[in-house]
Amino acid sequence: MPVVTSLEVHHRDRDRVKLFLDHEYVLDLPLIEAARLSPGQTLSDSDLAELSCVEATQRAFDQAVRFLSYRPRSTEEVRRYLIKKKVPDSLIAVVIERLRRSDYVDDLAFARFWISNRDRFKPMGLRALRFELRQKGIDDDLVDAMLADVDEEESAYRAARARISRYRGNTSQTFGRRLRAMLRRRGFGEYTISDVILRITAELEAQDPAYFVDEVAD
Repeated sequence: MPVVTSLEVHHRDRDRVKLFLDHEYVLDLPLIEAARLSPGQTLSDSDLAELSCVEATQRAFDQAVRFLSYRPRSTEEVRRYLIKKKVPDSLIAVVIERLRRSDYVDDLAFARFWISNRDRFKPMGLRALRFELRQKGIDDDLVDAMLADVDEEESAYRAARARISRYRGNTSQTFGRRLRAMLRRRGFGEYTISDVILRITAELEAQDPAYFVDEVAD
């Protein structure tokens, strides 16, 4: 049976240890696992298989944490990422459970983040938000609960106000068509869109009489 001949702490990562068997490097281990080993210890085939599983799980966990470092992710996004990285299904389940216990993944927190982020930078309609969250693997009941407090008309109004500088110098009819097309692309409902167009058109006519040009007669 192979013998542990050296355990060397990584100089860049003090929580990882290189395992050498019979003077040959074999694999990396988390410090807590390496602490159970000592030079001169012999390892059976089952011991090595267990340590290999520990290494593979840690590697997959580290990959997931790096993936999560860019922005919050849903559980399903992490699962798809690990599948893409060819991590075995059995390890994916272990890694995701570990991520949950460590509060790295939380679908409720993710849904809040996603809705808040959209609301701040790119207001969207309920239909579009629901589609996006479902694409991220968020459960329908959770999606419905999180969207219940979203004021779609207010979101549509802010989305429209952000565009009015681009539409200046059009007739009110052209303005309405362009604004309607943009709000449709954002997933807002037709009734909401119509109400917002009327609201903003009235505001612009009152606040900036030169905003619209007159309709040219044929």
